[in-house]
Amino acid sequence: MSRIRGSNTGPEKALRAALSAEGIKGYRLNYAKAPGRPDVAFVGRKVALFVHGCFWHGCPHCQPQRPKTNRTFWREKLDRNKARDRRKVRELRKAGWRVTTIWECRLRERPMVQVQRVVRALDG
Repeated sequence: MSRIRGSNTGPEKALRAALSAEGIKGYRLNYAKAPGRPDVAFVGRKVALFVHGCFWHGCPHCQPQRPKTNRTFWREKLDRNKARDRRKVRELRKAGWRVTTIWECRLRERPMVQVQRVVRALDG
């Protein structure tokens, strides 16, 4: 697990490429001054984006299988990830931020739909 990246992941790069293709700029990566340190933050507009990998964050759309070995460890680990995600979103919203979660599977299937979600959040 030491090789698992926490930032600059494939899905994050894909989202940034899609945003750039649409001419959307002016964001900060892993902005530490915002609660929860969002993956992509439009600071002036107070819009935070989280790009979640389906396995690590328990995607509600594709519902990836959990490992069959060492089930207790993985159940606790993945449940902690989901609880942390909920806490981060709650803290950001309490601080006045708009939060959008982009799922890896949705980004892979239809990247422009996800870009439009970002545009709506920025216009919001």
